[in-house]
Amino acid sequence: MAPNSQANKNHDELFPGHVSSLAVTDPELIETFDNFAFDEVLRHGTLDVRTRLMVQLASMIACQALREYRVMAGAALTVGVTPVEIKEILYQAVPYVGMAKVFDFIHATNEVLTERGVALPLPGQSTTTPENRAEKGIEVEKQIVGSGVVEKLYASSPDDQLHIQRYLSANCFGDHYTRTGIDVPTRELLTLSMLVALGGCDAQVKGHVAANLNVGNDRARLIDVLTQLLPFVGYPRTLNALRAVDEVSAA
Repeated sequence: MAPNSQANKNHDELFPGHVSSLAVTDPELIETFDNFAFDEVLRHGTLDVRTRLMVQLASMIACQALREYRVMAGAALTVGVTPVEIKEILYQAVPYVGMAKVFDFIHATNEVLTERGVALPLPGQSTTTPENRAEKGIEVEKQIVGSGVVEKLYASSPDDQLHIQRYLSANCFGDHYTRTGIDVPTRELLTLSMLVALGGCDAQVKGHVAANLNVGNDRARLIDVLTQLLPFVGYPRTLNALRAVDEVSAA
């Protein structure tokens, strides 16, 4: 009882020389999972392996799968995801998932990078200053979300909540989306992956489906991403996200 040859081949490309302890203790589950996640699912769509690993890492941060994240971070490095890209995934998770949930993943990533001989800290990727982060943030927010949407958010906000909209522009977008290391379309795929994995974010998932379409990630690419997340986040959250894709892309 073992995964099929193609699943083994795809698995070995990510984890060369690794023998899973679960293959010994839980062989039936590993046969089913590996045949599904590392063969059947990989045969769908055109998502390249680097992007696949990046969105999967983003989803694992959001659903707090620390041990699986650590293993997959090593796999991501093996297939060419750079240390800077992995760190940028983590940093972008902070405004969406919260520092309390990202904290342990930062330490785990530092351990993985150090084990691979990567010197820390990595080169900085910030492009804004405390003086211009709000201006640059609202500029990129309008590029991604749409000027009309951003203006409506500000206009409809109660006075005692307006500071949250300013935080969203300056912090979420100004401090993070303006960084180098990962381009904006890929950052939007990462954000969508985090929101899907978090669950309970239906309005935000729909908003970022629309944002992805705005920055050039078409319906087919979004479905490809959700397909590759499915083995790791499960059917309910994947199906909810697919419904959002259907509703927004049909509008």
